[in-house]
Amino acid sequence: MTETSQVPEGQVIDAVPQNWVDTWAPVWSRPYLRLSRADRPIGTWLLLLPCWWGVLLAAGADPKGLALFDLWIIAGCAMGAFLMRGAGCTWNDISDREFDAQVARTKSRPIPSGQVTARQAAVWMVIQALLALGILLTFKAAAIALGILALLPVAIYPFAKRFTWWPQVFLGLAFNWGALLAWAAHTGSLSAAPFVLYLAGIAWTLFYDTIYAHQDTEDDALIGVKSTARLFGEDSPKWLRAFMVAAVVLMSAAVIIALVPERNVIALTLALAGVWAFGWHMVWQLRRLDTDDPENCMRLFRSNRDAGLIPTLFLAAAALL
Repeated sequence: MTETSQVPEGQVIDAVPQNWVDTWAPVWSRPYLRLSRADRPIGTWLLLLPCWWGVLLAAGADPKGLALFDLWIIAGCAMGAFLMRGAGCTWNDISDREFDAQVARTKSRPIPSGQVTARQAAVWMVIQALLALGILLTFKAAAIALGILALLPVAIYPFAKRFTWWPQVFLGLAFNWGALLAWAAHTGSLSAAPFVLYLAGIAWTLFYDTIYAHQDTEDDALIGVKSTARLFGEDSPKWLRAFMVAAVVLMSAAVIIALVPERNVIALTLALAGVWAFGWHMVWQLRRLDTDDPENCMRLFRSNRDAGLIPTLFLAAAALL
């Protein structure tokens, strides 16, 4: 029995079991929601959390604290992350449809499995992007400009694995852009703190997406797809530790740059405690990592939702002070 035959017809192999798309969504909508990875919500979380870091750190650095409009930024980023993650994944599936058909974990996706055509997927991508644009236009001008500029790394990412061993860097550039955008949505401009926070997010992405990429190393080698997992091989734990340290150091620096001028020792201590707890979660992941076990890699990859929520909650507490 093949891996594909172990899941009901139409479902994607690595989808969350009993997810709402395969259980509750209208049948006609399921292929499109699967294109958007709505059956695999972890990607939406990983795109959203840097947005929340950005707005909450900006609010913490603002003498006025968390404002009413910040609640809209938080909600708007949540909706925008869902839509833009969906649009980005649809674009990724259109670009990678020939590769996906050759990889055991991805050949059940809607395009290679014949559930939708590439043209139908393109229309769905545009619909999602236009809805996200509607939300973006409610933000400040600087955030709108950054949102439009974000399309560049999103467009490049699906092709990165074809020309570099470091496609995870391009994913990091795209997935952490929200740290800049949400900061600008609160302040109307950028400064050093959001850029350092952005770099911290990129280091975090290198950490979790290298773990993720270890699921496909054998298939990727056969079809010539590059990744940090293939590049590092057995040395991956050493590199992952380096990415973990970089993420914690950079995020700590962003918090210090943003909050020290406010001289609120309690808020600064809370925010830094969240960063260090974030680091301990990554230590926990490393202790349990088995790069030869795809299920282990997927489980630890998904645990990064919880890792990213830790500094989010502490930054929220600091902003409320």
